[in-house]
Amino acid sequence: MAGRYDRNPFDEEEVNPFADGGAKGKPSGQSKFGGGSFFNSTGSVPPATNSRLSPLPPEPADFYNPTAPVDIPLDSASDLKKKERELQAKEAELKRREQEVRRKEEAAARAGIVLEEKNWPPFFPIIHHDIANEIPIHLQKLQYVAFTTYLGLVCALLWNVIAVTTAWIKQGDPKIWFLALIYFISGVPGGYVLWYRPLYRAFRSESAMKFTWFFLFYLLHIGFCIFASVAPPVVFRGKSLAGILPAVDLIGKHVLVGIFYFVGFGLFCLESVLSIWVIQQVYMYFRGSGKAAELKREAARGALRAAI
Repeated sequence: MAGRYDRNPFDEEEVNPFADGGAKGKPSGQSKFGGGSFFNSTGSVPPATNSRLSPLPPEPADFYNPTAPVDIPLDSASDLKKKERELQAKEAELKRREQEVRRKEEAAARAGIVLEEKNWPPFFPIIHHDIANEIPIHLQKLQYVAFTTYLGLVCALLWNVIAVTTAWIKQGDPKIWFLALIYFISGVPGGYVLWYRPLYRAFRSESAMKFTWFFLFYLLHIGFCIFASVAPPVVFRGKSLAGILPAVDLIGKHVLVGIFYFVGFGLFCLESVLSIWVIQQVYMYFRGSGKAAELKREAARGALRAAI
């Protein structure tokens, strides 16, 4: 019979989880608590090494300060002086060139020479044209109308080439087409050089001689427009000009060609009427401003010098 203080085999053994595993004689690394297969481990955990990462370099005190000054390496004193001398030399050269240009402009102005910069048409400048800034305000309207007559001449001659081209295709006569092309090639630059530019310069400088040059060639321009609007059968039966007579002759044979010639007749008539109004207004201004008397005096002085 067992003793009075024999151990109960059904009592659970009190296990201290924080006690040293070797105190009860069990191997180290095994727990005395039977918690099932989840807590049973057959492997051993390797001891941790006492390794440390190298520390990062310390950040400056104003690393996160956006207003902190930034040290930028500057050139040496000798380099700064060298650049300063170069800038002074360039500035002196620019001043010298500016004075030279100003001196040339003043000399040209004293001699009556106007430096004209090409500015028209804007997409491909070939002539100088600035009515708003160079022509007196009381003459600008008349100058604009005169410029309209020049553009009208260009349009009329261009349409004349188109109309004569249709007649050439229908009738097979290349001579009239070459004549129409000659009218256009000679009339467009000739009208600008012979009468429009003299009128522009006459209004700008109030020169009596420029007015005389304008009147002479503008009368020729009006005569040509009247002749072209009629187109008498003088040269190649008048088919080289889109006037009223060839239009009437062609409308019965080729309707399309006749219509083209009638349009050309209308353009030449409109150009003639507008040009007559322009020369009338220019002549009234010429007489009213005293330029006619000035021209007579200049002609008298010229005749006297020639006689002497």
